Amino acid sequence: MLQCSDSIYVLWVIINPTPSDSSDFSIHNHFAGYRSSSPLKFLIKIKSKMGTEVEVVMVDEVPFPPLVNITKPLSLLGHGITDIEIHFLQIKFTAIGVYLDPQIVSHLQKWKGKSAAELAQDDHFFQAIISAPVDKLVRVVVIKEIKGSQFGVQIESAVRDRLAEVDLYEEEEEEAVEQLWSFSSPSEGKEEAKMEVKNGNVVEMIQKWYLGGTTALSPTTVSSLATSLSPLLLSI
Repeated sequence: MLQCSDSIYVLWVIINPTPSDSSDFSIHNHFAGYRSSSPLKFLIKIKSKMGTEVEVVMVDEVPFPPLVNITKPLSLLGHGITDIEIHFLQIKFTAIGVYLDPQIVSHLQKWKGKSAAELAQDDHFFQAIISAPVDKLVRVVVIKEIKGSQFGVQIESAVRDRLAEVDLYEEEEEEAVEQLWSFSSPSEGKEEAKMEVKNGNVVEMIQKWYLGGTTALSPTTVSSLATSLSPLLLSI
């Protein structure tokens, strides 16, 4: 089962642009037996097998490397958490890392000179990030021990509601949304599951759930993205 005291549930959201202006969305989830006791966010250095030091961003108890290599190196440009406050107690659910192709800044020149605070409140800016034809990867790690199926239902519900709100929830979208739940319930005995979603409307709403500015799931992740991209835009 997905609920396990010594496992972390990990979701990789990989968005690859295609020449047809649509995107393929692939999901890869697996388990890792990592645990640590660390602050919400700080930098540590670890040594690679080659002996070189690599700086890692820690988000709560979860390490995020500064680079991942899918089809090309992607940089960690945003990170944060999802949480809820109950009776003045903060309950953290997920740690999020957003990896983008650094070339994305060439598609965001309109916002050059804007402060991080201005960017964080500009939904058009985040729509431009979503629309930019560059590779993106979102890594989501469940901190609190909840069932992966519960996490999958959250994605399914959020995407369905967003599609319905803009009157885009048709038969094809319904079929694609129903597939989202399956990634979180791998067959018994399996530690990995993979799936691919090709419906462009569904892909866009998944991106908006994580990268949608003021309507996104994690305000801390949105703020972190704005903080990282503001100085990068000054360099172009």
